[in-house]
Amino acid sequence: MRTFSRMLNTPLYAVALAALVAPVALAAPSAARPPTPSDLEWSVTAVDADQSFRGLDAVDRDTAWVSGASVSGGDARIYLTQDGGTTWDDVSPTDSAGLNFRDVEAEDARTATVLAIGEGEASRIYRTTDGGTTWTETFRNTEPTAFYNCMDFYPGGKRGLAVSDPVDGKFRIISTDDGGRSWSVLPDAGMPDSTGEANFSASGDCLTISGHDAWFGSGGAQSRIFHSTDRGLTWTATDSTIPAGEAAGVFGLAFKNPRQGIAVGGDFAAAADGVDASATTRDGKSWTSGGDLGHLGEDAAYLRRSVVVVGESGPVGGSSVSTDGGRSWEQFSEVGFHTLDCTNDGACWAAGGKGRVGTL
Repeated sequence: MRTFSRMLNTPLYAVALAALVAPVALAAPSAARPPTPSDLEWSVTAVDADQSFRGLDAVDRDTAWVSGASVSGGDARIYLTQDGGTTWDDVSPTDSAGLNFRDVEAEDARTATVLAIGEGEASRIYRTTDGGTTWTETFRNTEPTAFYNCMDFYPGGKRGLAVSDPVDGKFRIISTDDGGRSWSVLPDAGMPDSTGEANFSASGDCLTISGHDAWFGSGGAQSRIFHSTDRGLTWTATDSTIPAGEAAGVFGLAFKNPRQGIAVGGDFAAAADGVDASATTRDGKSWTSGGDLGHLGEDAAYLRRSVVVVGESGPVGGSSVSTDGGRSWEQFSEVGFHTLDCTNDGACWAAGGKGRVGTL
């Protein structure tokens, strides 16, 4: 079942993207006060109008990577900035026509791992250690029914996981223990039955890791959050409280620490309907509805003591902030993005449609 990931590749859902948000300059920089909606405003420029960016990893306020796919059928691109978004270098692999780089995970300005999504051999992983000058293909899917959607790495960068839509009724996980140089399929004995479910490769954050714990979200027949405490070998599944549907469920996850996290989602068939599109956890295991958004929630990130959420689908999009841990939300912009990342030095970046780049 590839309904959700495929839908995100159609013009309706993949139409504009690449909003890369450079470092956040807040009106009141005091670390003691969380930002309010009046503090936050996007300033947007274009990087590559042909690209739909959904992969993003910000190293710090100077360095960030973004990845995407061509909306015209051309080459998939990867861009790198090392000057806070003033300039962007095209560091794409060769022979990337038709690929869809939906997730990028970076260690620094030289080392990054990128996931291309799709059925069968379209799902691939590439790695660079020289800032994108050269790339090595480290994984190519050989299971025709698998469709990999997102990945993440544990602290230290050696152990990593990537998740595929279900194969024979169970989500499939691959892992690496050498920083992404090689990958292997994990046994599925510890995976709950997932028949009728799938991942959304909306933002590259459908799977996320914090500390020793990993989580990924689902949609379709059920909208659940899967949790592993043993490096991806076994998983428990819990209702997310975000409504399920053919194009609905959990789109992105973010964790402040292994206990405090947020899930966001919605329904691509009703992009303006953000009812019950967020959920929070205080123990890393159980989830409580975080209430309504005014737009899709494709990705979320913690910014100091606040949480920022972004989403866009065609002409419908928006950005919202919560200053109470995700219990309530206030939309501060109608500008929407597909993916978002905030760094430890107080910088936020986002990527969305039509090759846009923006600063918050």
